[in-house]
Amino acid sequence: MSDEPESLTSDLRAVKPKFLTRTTFTELNLPAEVLSGISEAGFTYCTPIQAQTLPVSLAGRDVAGQAQTGTGKTAAFLVTIFTRLLALTDREPGLPAALIVAPTRELANQIYEEANFIGRHTGFKIAQVVGGIDYQRQAEILKEGVDIVICTPGRVIDYFKQGIFKTSGIKLVVIDEADRLLDLGFEKDMRYILKKLPRYDKRQSMLFSATLSYRVLELTYEYMNLPEFISIAPEEVTVEGVDQVLFHVGREQKLPLLLGILAREDWNRVLIFINTKAGVEWLTQKLKGNNCPAEGITGDLHQRKRFQLMENFKNGRIKILVATDVASRGIHVEDISHVINYDLPQDAENYIHRIGRTARAGKTGKAFSLACEQYVFHLEAVEEMLGYKIPVVWAEDDWYVTDRSGPVKTASRGRKVRAVHGKERVQKRLARQTPSEKPWPQKYPGAFFGFLPDKSTEAATPSTPAAEEAAPTTRKKKRRRRRKKKSGPADAATPAANPDSELQS
Repeated sequence: MSDEPESLTSDLRAVKPKFLTRTTFTELNLPAEVLSGISEAGFTYCTPIQAQTLPVSLAGRDVAGQAQTGTGKTAAFLVTIFTRLLALTDREPGLPAALIVAPTRELANQIYEEANFIGRHTGFKIAQVVGGIDYQRQAEILKEGVDIVICTPGRVIDYFKQGIFKTSGIKLVVIDEADRLLDLGFEKDMRYILKKLPRYDKRQSMLFSATLSYRVLELTYEYMNLPEFISIAPEEVTVEGVDQVLFHVGREQKLPLLLGILAREDWNRVLIFINTKAGVEWLTQKLKGNNCPAEGITGDLHQRKRFQLMENFKNGRIKILVATDVASRGIHVEDISHVINYDLPQDAENYIHRIGRTARAGKTGKAFSLACEQYVFHLEAVEEMLGYKIPVVWAEDDWYVTDRSGPVKTASRGRKVRAVHGKERVQKRLARQTPSEKPWPQKYPGAFFGFLPDKSTEAATPSTPAAEEAAPTTRKKKRRRRRKKKSGPADAATPAANPDSELQS
């Protein structure tokens, strides 16, 4: 790998605070069972969101926190849940006491794994309730009795309506990534769940979101008990440990530049973002064709396949992962050295989410963005959110690596090809028609797509232009009469047989 040019290194980190605070977990008077799990997880000092949230949440107060992924918010609410449940004495036996709602299955699975690790000494039984996993088995686990339920909205509502999941014992509820839940269309589901829980003053609520938008704040005002608002500025999170670089590049040159970046950089794991599912398929195959070990993950992949890909990415079997924004939720993998925005995100907030996948837990990382003519118009909104301009690097000619993969056919493109071929078949059919039939596209627009007129209509219509010119008005009247006669023959015959029928009626 070539040495990195000096211009690639940003000095923006120098003016930002450290990722970890001086507050230790031992200062928070946590139970020994919780402290043991935290210590085994390798945590000593709190992150900013943990240092500000835990004193409030451990006191039993509601919290609405604004923080990005990778800031330690998951550990913040898990420590609160374990500590508070250990102190409870009025629990209903066999019923869940804590509910954690996440927007995606991947994120729910990540929370589940972290909960089992941090809470291994607490003795609590934790259940994961998400789609794509054995329905009957999850139902049996809930019937057996659990302490903490980690779920996505759809599956838990299904169990609730069947009487399998009971909410009367819930003492704590967590809504994680509330902004994403609303973006994915779960607002009605969330309101349904919150209405079925004990009253806001009978439970403790915690909500975390990347942004505290109006819609998110509406949830807090309606379903939370005077929450304490805690905010960690996005720029403090994203800049700390992340060297950001922007390339202005033509659309056709993005792939050669990407290949050049992968050849020049000393990377460990690379996460590449692209805006469309078809783009994920195309780019994955292109990278494989250029001897780059890549796999793609999209929202329509089967759940087992998605879990398998994520597991392989975590353990290093997959080095390069290509994903859309939706699929990226729940990608919480340590040691992602590089994040590459092959497409600039259409939503400025997603830029924060994307580059937050690297430089996690105080580590460093790099974020490269390729701004082409199609998506460069979103750059202004991204930089406005950051509060500064992303450092620009102009790639030298030798940075571009020739694509040697050849043509690629994706499933999406295949559908387009079939549609074109279908149009060609119709055109060939029209070309074989007789001269008298050829005016059909003008007279019957649907004929171009293969929808031909009724045989009866065809026989009743003059076939020559001369006939059309001779009696245009008469022809139109006759066609109208014939259509009425066809739809109601008995009614149409009555006036002819009895001209005085109007007077008699």
